[in-house]
Amino acid sequence: MASTPARTPDSPHVYTHGYDPAVLGGHRRRTAVNSAPHLLPLLRPGQRLLDVGSGAGTITADLVRAVAPGAVTAVEVGEEAAQLTCAELASQGLTTTEVLVADAHDLPFDDDTFDVVHLHQVLQHVADPVAMLAELRRVTRPGGIVAARDADYPAFRWFPDVADLDRWLELTVRAARANGGAPDAGRRLLAWAHAAGFEDVTPGAGTWCYATPADRAWWAESWAGRISGTALGRQILREGWADQAELDRIAASWGRWAEDPDGWFSVLHGEIIARA
Repeated sequence: MASTPARTPDSPHVYTHGYDPAVLGGHRRRTAVNSAPHLLPLLRPGQRLLDVGSGAGTITADLVRAVAPGAVTAVEVGEEAAQLTCAELASQGLTTTEVLVADAHDLPFDDDTFDVVHLHQVLQHVADPVAMLAELRRVTRPGGIVAARDADYPAFRWFPDVADLDRWLELTVRAARANGGAPDAGRRLLAWAHAAGFEDVTPGAGTWCYATPADRAWWAESWAGRISGTALGRQILREGWADQAELDRIAASWGRWAEDPDGWFSVLHGEIIARA
């Protein structure tokens, strides 16, 4: 499967987390069940679906099966991410799904093309979430739905209190904002949808919780790797917001948090189902 270039964005896109192994290891754990539970009950065989920001492709694969024999189109902003989607779909034998490289602020589709549009952890990273939602509304048929889910980083909560994790969150939010993102996107989805012209919007919220030994170990390993050795860590060092010694200390604190039998971490997501 090869991705198809559709349009090159007018300005460079900066994805805060990048595509290093520590990031992709987390993204590949995402499924439609754990990442799109608000959408799954609304999917039907035969629907035409657009998956925006398909990334690692694991959610996309589940959506392909959910709407089969309907057609799914996946869109990513760059070739590297599009190839990740292609590789995952191919590994699952889903070789007929179209994967495009395009800017979702300006899509190469006619009006009223799709029954369903899906976005997971996308609007927090884009230049103009309202403009993107308006564009997604344009390509959604009347009565169709746009389903979005985004994390709200400032609303993350954990126990026990660890000062280095406070610093981790501060640096992560700072990097996202410096890249033009909105790390508190979850709480803004409803307002953005209204501003984009949607009148029928069902808001909601969901959580990921990491509190078992296995879940804590995985979550801590993922973020320890991200803060010390991925695009996020490199940006922090480049901007001079912290030095490598501090990032290494934060990474070690993640490990100590995971070893605490009382350790608990909750990730809050905002969710919307917006009808065109």
